[in-house]
Amino acid sequence: MTTAEPRPPAGYDTEAILVELRDLIEQAPTLPLSSSSRVNRDEALGLVDEAIESFPEELREARWLLKEREEFLAKARREAEQIIDAARVRAERMVERTEVVREARRTAEAVVTDAEDRSRALQHEAEDYVDQKLAAFEVVLERTMQTVQRGRDRLQVHVGAPRLAEAVDDETDEAEASFFDQDDV
Repeated sequence: MTTAEPRPPAGYDTEAILVELRDLIEQAPTLPLSSSSRVNRDEALGLVDEAIESFPEELREARWLLKEREEFLAKARREAEQIIDAARVRAERMVERTEVVREARRTAEAVVTDAEDRSRALQHEAEDYVDQKLAAFEVVLERTMQTVQRGRDRLQVHVGAPRLAEAVDDETDEAEASFFDQDDV
């Protein structure tokens, strides 16, 4: 390609420009008595400039893709860390709730057991109290029955036994006195 030849179009790709540059160097005439080539500086620099101009768009796209990939990976890592942190916090809350529930159940079971024990104790105390009162009432009833029996016996006594009537009167007075004196029992 000589300086008179037209330049490739602006949309020409970098690979084609570099192939053209290589062809230029291969076809360059050698210097007399030397193996060095003589390359048209302006033409070679023009091709290099075109390659540089066409290169950045492809590089920009590649760099943009790499940057996007890195940003995407960083964002994915951040999201993964946030998800892991959130899961960790949620798991800790669940464990705390589970522990709270377990402790509440233990406390509830202890309260129920204590209430049942107190209920049994109160029931036994009430039964003992009622039994004591019934026993005292039984004693009073027995004395009353004895007093009633003595009174009936006295009614059946004959007129000829005044001495027996006096003995019954003494016993009746004692029984009546003890009947009304229940606080001593």
